[in-house]
Amino acid sequence: MMSTIKKSVFKVIKSNIWTIILLVFVICGVVVLSLIPPQILKNIIDQSLVPKKFDKLLTFAFAYIGILFLIGVFNFFKEAIITILGLKITKEIRSEMIKKLERINAMFFSTNSSGTVVSRFTNDVDAINSLFTSGIVGMIVDCFKIIGIVISIWMFSSKLGIVTLLLLPAIYSITRAFQKRMLKAQIENRILVGKVNNHISESLKNVQMIKSYSKEGYMEENYTKYLLENYKTVEKVNFYDSVYSPIIQLIRAAVISFIVVLSSKQLNYLGISLGMVAASIELISNLFAPIEGLGMELQNIQQAISGIKRVNDFFDEPEDDFKKNELRAENIIPKGEDVILSFNDITFQYEEGLDIIQNINLVLKQNEKVTFVGRTGVGKTTLFKLIMGLLKPTKGSITINGIDVYDIPNSEKRKIFGYVDQSFHIIKGTVGDQISLQDESITREQIEEVIDFVGLTEYVASLENGLDTMVDSDTLFSQGQKQLLAIARAIVTNPPILLLDEITANLDSIIEEKIVSVLQKTRDAHTILSISHRLSSMIASDTVVILEDGKVKNVGSPEVLLENDEWYRSHITLEKLTWS
Repeated sequence: MMSTIKKSVFKVIKSNIWTIILLVFVICGVVVLSLIPPQILKNIIDQSLVPKKFDKLLTFAFAYIGILFLIGVFNFFKEAIITILGLKITKEIRSEMIKKLERINAMFFSTNSSGTVVSRFTNDVDAINSLFTSGIVGMIVDCFKIIGIVISIWMFSSKLGIVTLLLLPAIYSITRAFQKRMLKAQIENRILVGKVNNHISESLKNVQMIKSYSKEGYMEENYTKYLLENYKTVEKVNFYDSVYSPIIQLIRAAVISFIVVLSSKQLNYLGISLGMVAASIELISNLFAPIEGLGMELQNIQQAISGIKRVNDFFDEPEDDFKKNELRAENIIPKGEDVILSFNDITFQYEEGLDIIQNINLVLKQNEKVTFVGRTGVGKTTLFKLIMGLLKPTKGSITINGIDVYDIPNSEKRKIFGYVDQSFHIIKGTVGDQISLQDESITREQIEEVIDFVGLTEYVASLENGLDTMVDSDTLFSQGQKQLLAIARAIVTNPPILLLDEITANLDSIIEEKIVSVLQKTRDAHTILSISHRLSSMIASDTVVILEDGKVKNVGSPEVLLENDEWYRSHITLEKLTWS
């Protein structure tokens, strides 16, 4: 099966066939034209300067300048076409990647950080781009240039051609040795620069703590250490760069001297004219650049191969199972019918052999208020992801009125679930967009209603353009207002099930009380499932489910649990002591 990257490349090639033909023509032009100036130089010397016949000298001079101009034009078009094709290829690959991201299983995000995913879209795709721009195409051009130069020199003198052939591996070996060492030093330097910048950032962030605990010396020591390490790597890069150039210059000078000596009247070993000598010197001087280019291009190709592997691994990630797209929220929960949420012996594991959730059986009734409590890491948030169908149970199922939640299309989930966590994520757009998430099916009237419901009407009205005010700063709303907006976002579609994930964890008691009062107004209209860091949940619960090691340890009303569950009773007592 052809990989997605290959498909993307072939798609671009197929739709830009004439551009590809033009590129081939331009590349041939660059290679051929680059061989002409030495030939003109030969004619200038042999036909004009040596015999002192200057009638053709002006013609040769204009021809020389004209060819150099054409080489510049052809190089410009070559680079422009390669850049355009490279951009089209990366655009196509990234388009396919975003489509994949929409289909990819939620498990992927549990084992891959956002930074890793972003790196796939940026660094790895850019590396693939370099495969075509400064990798394969560049290598082809440079190889043809080298072949053309060798042939041209061989036509002047077979002996000089042999010398050139012997020279090639020597120059390449020296170039690659220095390139590898410089690359290693540059990578080390980038890492250390990152450490220095991070140290500065962390110091500025924690400046109050540093001054309070008198840790200026420690921070300065670390900063000096990172700077010294960075300085050493920069020294390495500069050393290799400063040594490489003289070595290449020395080799070039030695070869030129060798040609001049062998072509002298005293030896006349090569048997070539003065013009041929000059042309050979220019050709050999031109030989060094493509050889150096080959080393860099090989390096780019190696990096691109690594990028291709990582992107292919991304495309190979498991996707969500087929969703039953014909399912609609109104069919799952017909008007007037109760909402029954059932946990049918569900077990879930991120890694084989490590159960996060184990054999949970629960039946939650219409408008029931349930709080899930337990120590950190017992699987509460994972359970919410399972309820919303973002993850599929390893065993068992979660159903709403008999329909597996994992089968519900994502497009219908907002009509069924309203989710609020402890952080509100601002999107690009207006205040109204923060509620609707730019869903055109949500009316302005609905937005105004929920804004009023959560008690933000007055504040929103005070903004420059009310609901139409652009939110271009995270500071437009306070933390408490953001949580109220999060509630508004969750309930704007009037979903029958609300999921609240420790939504008051980072708020002070005054703001918490306000949010609690808003949520109390929703009691009779929704089944509310909450995760609370406080056992005395902000919403009076009908049922409390105590989780321990991924299992249901106990379940019952708050009153019953106070009587028969020691863990619950002791934590409630501790919280009351904290309040007092």
